Amino acid sequence: MKTKKPNILLMMADDHRGQSIGALGENLLSTPTMNRLIREGACFTRNAHTGSYHPAVCIPTRAALHTGTCVYEASRQKDFRDADFPDSHTINPERVTLGEALRGEGYHSYFIGKWHNDNASLNRSYCDGRYIFLGGMSDHYQVLLNDYDPTGEYPDEKRYVIPRHDTELYSEAAIEFLDGYKDESPFFLTVAFTSPHDPRQAPEDFSVPGGKDGIPLPPNFQQHPFDQGHRDIRDEQLAAFPREEDEVRRHIGDYYAMIQHQDTHMGLILEALERRGELENTIIIYTGDHGLAVGQHGLMGKQNLYEPSVRVPLILRGPGIPQGLRSEALTYTPDLFPTLCALTETVVPETVTARSLMPLIEGETRSLHEHQFCLYFNLQRSVSDGRFKLIRYYEQEPDWTGLSTGTDTVQLFDLHEDPSETRNLYGKQAYLPQARRLAEALREHMCRHDDMLKDVPILIDALAHTS
Repeated sequence: MKTKKPNILLMMADDHRGQSIGALGENLLSTPTMNRLIREGACFTRNAHTGSYHPAVCIPTRAALHTGTCVYEASRQKDFRDADFPDSHTINPERVTLGEALRGEGYHSYFIGKWHNDNASLNRSYCDGRYIFLGGMSDHYQVLLNDYDPTGEYPDEKRYVIPRHDTELYSEAAIEFLDGYKDESPFFLTVAFTSPHDPRQAPEDFSVPGGKDGIPLPPNFQQHPFDQGHRDIRDEQLAAFPREEDEVRRHIGDYYAMIQHQDTHMGLILEALERRGELENTIIIYTGDHGLAVGQHGLMGKQNLYEPSVRVPLILRGPGIPQGLRSEALTYTPDLFPTLCALTETVVPETVTARSLMPLIEGETRSLHEHQFCLYFNLQRSVSDGRFKLIRYYEQEPDWTGLSTGTDTVQLFDLHEDPSETRNLYGKQAYLPQARRLAEALREHMCRHDDMLKDVPILIDALAHTS
């Protein structure tokens, strides 16, 4: 008799930066469920998204996760200069999605929560679902919800509001699915929270004890020293300029409260798995779409390439995954796709370009990617080798966004000695070899993939101006 394949539970957040978990060092955060998943599974602490051609960073990063590809390949329309730019919502129809691949192996795929891509890709990935939110953000108590529509049309007149916190609605739907699941086939359940995205409306019970007065400012709290591009985007308008200490502390406290509230409801979903005896036969993943600044570097949003915005949680627990593994290898969120294929004996589609995490999970290697690349719009490009990180900023002509157009400058950071990215080493003679090496890696990467910007040799020439 053929053994049933393991179930999959994918829980993902919106705007959750990688280090904002209690077990990873943010001691004010109470996250017992996430801590448990880290303790009982594998955690990849240097995981990142691949970047965004869109100011709404979650659109391409979710497409990348679902296709197992980087931002250059995940969406149908990547060229932000094209008049049809909004089509970046559409997942590239030539790419097989994770849900499609698993459905082909007999999985029952079920979706709950935020889907910020096109309807057709939702329906080719999932065969059912509940409380589906097709937008980007909302009042957490007034989310426009959709029932799964087999036609894929999801008409406006069929949307509805349940005036309760969406995190609670999504966890409730997941629990009802698990309690009532009768199918013999394994399930692929995705719960996509809209937390901790603003507006940050966690119930008062989840506030950090002591309030904002007990929250320390991040070590890199400052006014950002130059226009990084899109300086006046909506996310950056959430706090006044110049940044005030008390206001930033309040934002951090509200952010923590949202994470703690979500963590509690993630725990209820795990309890439902335990009740039906499926916990040990379920691969559980926790991840997100991207991180968030929340006051670091004087920024509030995710439209930047500093570590808090680039890093994304990535935790796996379940059959085939060792307990207590913490890896500092450079990984990307789309690496989940081929990893889940390996763990479920599913054939990896030829359209997947990400790398499986299995060599790290099985202890065959401690390194997966030599470099980690990321981008934001036509304004920023970055490369890191795990220790040193170079960020290249560009000044562009005004475009359709009507937002600020950036600065022609470069930063180089030693992430081991300066994890908060406060000391720019670019232009210092002692770090010329590191800058040249990373600049060359970025140039090669951009020449292979990036038809927007290919002037990294100009950056290398500028290294003559060292101190």
